[in-house]
Amino acid sequence: MSGTTTAAASRRPAGAGANRWLVLVVLCVSLLLVAVDATVLHVAVPAVTEDLRPGGIALLWIVDVYPLVCASLLILFGTLGDRVGRRRILLLGYGLFGVASALAAFAGSAEVLIVARALLGVGGAMIMPATLSILRQVFPDRRERAMAIGVWSAVAAVGAAVGPLLGGFLLEHFWWGSVFLVNIPLMLVSLPVGRLLLPESKGDGTGPWDVAGALMAAAGLFAAVLGVKRLGGGEPVADASTVVPLVAGAALLAWFVRRQRRRAHPLVDLGMFRRPAFSTSVGCIVLAMLALVGLELIAAQYLQLVLGLSPLQTGLRLLPLTFAAMAAGLAGARMLRRFGPRRMVCSGFCLTAGAVVLLTAMGRTDNCALLLTGFVVLGFGLETTLFGAYESMLSEAPPDQAGGAAAIGETSYQLGAGIGIALLGTVMNAAYAPGLAHVPGVPAQASSAAGHSLGEAYQIAAQLGGPAGAALRSAAAGAFVHGLHVTLLVSAGLLLVGAVMALRLPRVMQCEAAPVPAPRDAAVESRVSV
Repeated sequence: MSGTTTAAASRRPAGAGANRWLVLVVLCVSLLLVAVDATVLHVAVPAVTEDLRPGGIALLWIVDVYPLVCASLLILFGTLGDRVGRRRILLLGYGLFGVASALAAFAGSAEVLIVARALLGVGGAMIMPATLSILRQVFPDRRERAMAIGVWSAVAAVGAAVGPLLGGFLLEHFWWGSVFLVNIPLMLVSLPVGRLLLPESKGDGTGPWDVAGALMAAAGLFAAVLGVKRLGGGEPVADASTVVPLVAGAALLAWFVRRQRRRAHPLVDLGMFRRPAFSTSVGCIVLAMLALVGLELIAAQYLQLVLGLSPLQTGLRLLPLTFAAMAAGLAGARMLRRFGPRRMVCSGFCLTAGAVVLLTAMGRTDNCALLLTGFVVLGFGLETTLFGAYESMLSEAPPDQAGGAAAIGETSYQLGAGIGIALLGTVMNAAYAPGLAHVPGVPAQASSAAGHSLGEAYQIAAQLGGPAGAALRSAAAGAFVHGLHVTLLVSAGLLLVGAVMALRLPRVMQCEAAPVPAPRDAAVESRVSV
């Protein structure tokens, strides 16, 4: 009987084998679960409200606690993965995500559901930066890494779109807990497969891990994101519950930065921000999300309240945006090699700004061709921008700082989205409310209340009835369309600022040489006969 000893295979560096593409599949499944869970609950809110009877504040926490906790812990777990092992953190995230999903599915009260959603946020924060940092290690060649990031980003786009559609399907056939229960079988498969396939990697591990700095960053981000979310929810800027979190978050983050600069072994190497490609990429991610996430919410309101589409029809109408984003992600590697980071990101911003300006032609009647064209160009341009920015940021970071760099990118994404909702929501309200100040035949008090939102205006119009109700409804729809146009123009301006910022990125894609495999040890791999 003869055999071949393969001890040398265990000494190969991560990514040296052909199974790195299987690793990419496992990482994409992880990302898909996290992305779906961020949006799947939105359609289940009415059913949760009817069953658990949460108060207004409790309902807000049910919806918001997942992204809030996830955003605040990204840096903590990203840097911890650099220290103790990225695969270890990812597998722990899998386990926690599965347990929290079961707890959420069978929650008997609003309080239990809030705790379960918070634990899901912790699991998501463990999974998200780990997927990108492992990807950075598994694909040392930048050309292949760009292709892998394209697939990764396309999966993220799919997850965000599939969440509401999957939630709607499950709610038509099962109870609301099924939107969480679907995670469990996938996690039961991902845990053993991930343990078998994923390579372990970590940073150099010099110096102690800054526990106090990690907690400081988490607390600061939690407070900052909470304040931004309250602004986005329409809370007054001067309200103490908005100002205190914003000030506390800013102070803690400033303290965190000062602490990192003074430490010999910082939690996050802030020297990365001195590299133009890294800092510019992070800024482009923030600006892209700041300009566009708020528009998604406003577009959904426009489709449902102005055009009268159902939630399912709204989701289907937005699908071309997702398909275009998938196409851009899959073609991103080839475009990056051909055009380089500077032209790719700059062109993506300009293309997206053009789509946003095109959508200012939307009116009070449905124009399917206009919306289809606008959403396709918007999705392609946005994904082109984000792909180029993420790839440049991750490639610029040192391999031993991959977890921290991925966490910074994901945190920038979350902060940009939160600030965008607050900023564009404020612009929308400022442009919408004056249109309802004086509506003929409508009492001043009713007009003032209708200026809060289009949904509230429609409710008041239904209560008034008759010519006054019809006049208020028509005026509210017209004011909303006007506010939408103003918001689109502001968003286009922000995107053009991003295009100018992208000019600081490298002109060409600089590919480092792929690592040369070590010569095989003849003694180790010799055939032996027994």
